[in-house]
Amino acid sequence: MAVEIRRPREAARQDPPRRPDVTESPPKQNPGRFVVVEGPDGGGKTTQAARLVAWLRSLGREVVACREPGGTALGERLRSIVLERSSIAIGMRAEMLLYMASRAQLVEEVIRPALGRGAVVVSDRFLLSNVVYQGYAGGLDVADLWRVGLTATGGLLPDLTLLIDVPPDVAKARIGPGRDRIEDRGDDYRRRVRDGFLAASRDYPAPIAVVDGSADPDSVLIRLQSEVSRALALPPRP
Repeated sequence: MAVEIRRPREAARQDPPRRPDVTESPPKQNPGRFVVVEGPDGGGKTTQAARLVAWLRSLGREVVACREPGGTALGERLRSIVLERSSIAIGMRAEMLLYMASRAQLVEEVIRPALGRGAVVVSDRFLLSNVVYQGYAGGLDVADLWRVGLTATGGLLPDLTLLIDVPPDVAKARIGPGRDRIEDRGDDYRRRVRDGFLAASRDYPAPIAVVDGSADPDSVLIRLQSEVSRALALPPRP
């Protein structure tokens, strides 16, 4: 499956928008670059994000790696709450807000300072995951999620989002038994997550590349490196 770059649609639309207009977000003034790796669980996202970090560092770049939820003392505490199996009941809206709080702290404490000094930030998940997991798959209003999300990030969106797409049966075979509270959700939820990522990518308000994650890991990495090279204006791979 070829890599496809999808750009935002024109602002004028006949159908109701699924997200708020982000054209009035604060202009980007950061000298660094922000790359996010997204996709359903089981797609190899975390592995490929780590490989991208290692590759960029081998090119002499300062790279800051982070994950969501997490990446700060507050974020890691919230991660344990939202992902661990426990007797604590967490509604979908509360779950969404916990993720947003973790992200707000990560942007303020880690991402913006790194971008400000010219580093490349590579994040394992960002706002798109909230839009998909609690919105498209979880039933919350997608436009509301965009509004809350852009408030949490101060309007910050990635310079490039790499969406690693895998069919639900492939993802399930890779994951095996659920490893956390979110992965414990059933096959129908997983299908809605996959469909949600693909739907959201068609109207995403920032550059996004959709990559077939069912290919072998080295082939996937080469495709990801190609997209990152283009976004960061890196020299061609030797």
